[in-house]
Amino acid sequence: MANITAADVKKLREATGAGMMDCKKALVEAEGDFDKAIEVLRKKGQKVAAKRADRESTEGVAITKINDDNTSGVAIVLACETDFVAKNDSFKELAQQFVNIAFNHDTKESFLAADFGGMTVADKLIEQTGVIGEKLDITAFEKIEAAYVGSYTHGGKIAAIVGLNNAVDKSDVLTKDLAMQIASMGATTLSYKDFDPEFVAAETEARIAVIEKDNIELGRLGKTLKNVPKYISMSQLTEEVLAQAEEDAKAELKAEGKPEQIWDRILPGKMERFISDNTTLDKEQCLLDQNFIKDEKKSVAAYVDSYGDVAISTFKRVTLG
Repeated sequence: MANITAADVKKLREATGAGMMDCKKALVEAEGDFDKAIEVLRKKGQKVAAKRADRESTEGVAITKINDDNTSGVAIVLACETDFVAKNDSFKELAQQFVNIAFNHDTKESFLAADFGGMTVADKLIEQTGVIGEKLDITAFEKIEAAYVGSYTHGGKIAAIVGLNNAVDKSDVLTKDLAMQIASMGATTLSYKDFDPEFVAAETEARIAVIEKDNIELGRLGKTLKNVPKYISMSQLTEEVLAQAEEDAKAELKAEGKPEQIWDRILPGKMERFISDNTTLDKEQCLLDQNFIKDEKKSVAAYVDSYGDVAISTFKRVTLG
């Protein structure tokens, strides 16, 4: 029988993160062979992973890495099953090791196949599943490159990376603010111009149906009914639609007995309200069209414009669950 020393156990523990007793058992089973002991632990991980395959990994850590010259960034989520594990320092360190490797890869597939101390990242996940006793998974991987890249992470739960087409004065402030906006408001695209018309049409129909259903209950309770919009995106507000809206606004002013000579002072506000009421989808999903969280009187587009000759080229957001 091989003589297993405390130093041997310590070495295996440092290499794998496994508990002292698990390391000792693995070394005993491997008759002191270090590489075989690692394989023993890996097989244990495979068994645990198989048993927990149907478990949901909804906790974990969202983490980013940006290169020194701020031209490339990556965001990943290392997921686990419980918040208890997610808050563990060794788990956070594992996430840091993973993101350092992820930074050198352009796809999740390439990242999972990358080397991690003599095994692949995918195998390391299986090994650590056995060590920790919970299903571990990389549930998100996003990589961007741009003239300037910045990031923001909210409580380790949500992370965003954003790229600018030009590096300007205080790009670090701009990208952090934008990444914070993305993390907080969950934009899915840059502008309403990116929407597929079929998606907008289907979303409009669905939203109107929900509001009309709500209004039935509100009416039953004698409460004020919600406004049912005809449109939900600027992509639907053609010149003809806006012209008709202006005519309708003028008709309202006339019916209210407002003198025609003051209409020019009132119409801009009415048109602004019409556009606001009929672009709810844009404000939810389009980054440039959202109200800026640090100053809701201006749009994100207006905030970016305040920095001069610069535009958002790309952005990505990752989150737990």
